[in-house]
Amino acid sequence: MPDPASLPPFAAIVVAAGKGLRAGGDAPKQYRPWRGKPVLRHSVETLVDAGAEPLFIVVAPGAEEHARNALKGLDRCRFVEGGATRQASVRAGLEAIETASPEKVLIHDAARPELPSSVIERLLSALGDHPGAIPVLPVVDSLAVASVDDTMAKAADREKLRRVQTPQAFRYDAILAAHREWPGEADAGDDAQVLQRADRTVALVEGDERMKKITFASDFEDIATGVPPMRIGQGFDVHRLERGQELWLCGIKIDHEYGLSGHSDADVALHAITDAILGAIGAGDIGTHFPPSDPQWAGARSGRFLEHAVKLAGEAGYVVSNIDLTIICEAPKIGPYRPAMRHEVARLADVQENAVSIKATTTERLGFTGRGEGIAAQAVIALASIA
Repeated sequence: MPDPASLPPFAAIVVAAGKGLRAGGDAPKQYRPWRGKPVLRHSVETLVDAGAEPLFIVVAPGAEEHARNALKGLDRCRFVEGGATRQASVRAGLEAIETASPEKVLIHDAARPELPSSVIERLLSALGDHPGAIPVLPVVDSLAVASVDDTMAKAADREKLRRVQTPQAFRYDAILAAHREWPGEADAGDDAQVLQRADRTVALVEGDERMKKITFASDFEDIATGVPPMRIGQGFDVHRLERGQELWLCGIKIDHEYGLSGHSDADVALHAITDAILGAIGAGDIGTHFPPSDPQWAGARSGRFLEHAVKLAGEAGYVVSNIDLTIICEAPKIGPYRPAMRHEVARLADVQENAVSIKATTTERLGFTGRGEGIAAQAVIALASIA
């Protein structure tokens, strides 16, 4: 996740007032479990971690208890009752946050549980030049315009078309005014159309395939992508300690009289995590992608290696689910640095901090780590398929 301090202040509205009938089940899809927790909770947790304030959840009449149960423990969330249409529901959310006077607001559909932090950053950045910004993806299939008798009338130019996703970002005053001006009898497909009708520009930023909308019953099946629902990988690495070297662990520089020796920054912890991810997708090891014989990697920050492994996992159809790391050394003490380490690993791997475990142990002064000759690290990770 991005550091909330690095993002401009923003509010967020998550629209969860729909019935979700096409997805089947006994409850609206936003409250059904998906990858271990309610669909709604996934994106809300991401927005909380990104610093959204205020954060309003728009619910259907009589559904607030369902939403509160799905978001138990997320005390920052507030609730407002939606209307008969999506348009009316968004308007209710916008009116509810008026007293907070936010400069920027993200409007997100609860049915899109995956919300990469990189998309949030791109959207908020685009608001520096435009009153609105939306994430989009290219259309890769050929398109046809259908006639009334269900035959092809003509081809459509896919180069001019984009698939639109949420969240959509807006300068708050602009989108609130546009909603207030919107004719009550009409219902727009999304909020970008509302802003555009008010003659305001909407920037297009790069979206993400992970932000797929859950619509049908099959979307709850992790095997829908044609890949195994999860992969597990393990990594192990060792580096020698030498006086006068910098000591980097989990992307954090530690003040210590000894540092780790290696071709890069020798961050043994990030190397173990990187190897675990690469192993899970069958993509070799860190030396395959960043050979120590290549001078361009001399002194390189190991965070680049981890980000590369996460990118390869995404291309293979997976996201990091959780990371369990053990650092083996006599010194330095890891405890004081653990919070910063968790934060940095979570940022690099694009996961929430509660998905990162960092432990430390000694070997009771046995072996090379016990003698203070080096530091070892072992990592186990789980990857979940992008459904």
